[in-house]
Amino acid sequence: MENSAIREICALAEIHGLTLDPSSITINELGLDFQVAIGTTNSGDSWVLRIPRRPDVTERAAVEGRLLHCLAPHLDVAIPDWKIHSEQLIAYPLLPGEPGLTLDEAGQPHWHFDLESRHYAHSLADVIAQLHAVDPRVVADSGIEVFTPDSVRQRKREDIATVVNEFEVAPDLQDRWNAWLADDRYWPQHTTVTHGEIYPAHQLMTGERIDGILDWTTAAIGDPARDFVFHQASVSPQAFDATVARYVAQGGVVSPLLAEHCAELFSTAAVDYGLFALQTGADEHLKAAAAQLNS
Repeated sequence: MENSAIREICALAEIHGLTLDPSSITINELGLDFQVAIGTTNSGDSWVLRIPRRPDVTERAAVEGRLLHCLAPHLDVAIPDWKIHSEQLIAYPLLPGEPGLTLDEAGQPHWHFDLESRHYAHSLADVIAQLHAVDPRVVADSGIEVFTPDSVRQRKREDIATVVNEFEVAPDLQDRWNAWLADDRYWPQHTTVTHGEIYPAHQLMTGERIDGILDWTTAAIGDPARDFVFHQASVSPQAFDATVARYVAQGGVVSPLLAEHCAELFSTAAVDYGLFALQTGADEHLKAAAAQLNS
């Protein structure tokens, strides 16, 4: 039987001129900012629908929409083409490929390709190199945040200070972050266009090749290492080195401590979650962030 959530999604789509087959709709509730659904029209076209969970998401989504429009002509991989964009709904035709990572109903990850594959290492490197080669002036007017090398570090320093002031943070984490912030060797000498959360759940794959990249909410002109963080945390040093070598061969520029810098960035995921929890004020997020920061 058609449940209330599906009825609401169909009604919302209909208001925006999109008629969906209710029996085709699947819903993903995992996103923090959007409820996501995929549905098919009577003509057989599949669409992705993103429904904002909170009012503050809408303003950032407008920036993302402008970014996608500016960026699409400069990338070989597919990115979302927002055909519908309002305060209530974002919708676009389903992109080719399948997610590289999904979660089951119990929240357990399922990988759909070999992370250690050299083919994947090269595909990822090619995507990141092409993105980082985009002239920042192409997307600067979209409204994404623009950082200099100095302001990359200053923003991280401020974010950590905010979280330390609001939560009880484990002393060893504070010591680790303070040492990292004080060491010039880690920090970028240049900034690029970055996605910010390139990891397999946001990658659409055919086999071990990346065909598309989703969810550009965290894009910025900033630290290029951001786009290597999840990969560095997830694969062997050999697989990471293969990706970096290919990236350099494609024109990318890296620092000698890229892997170490990525590891430190990954350690601040709890900081990012803490900031999100403070922004939403939701008790469940505040409790979860507190647990991560004091573990």
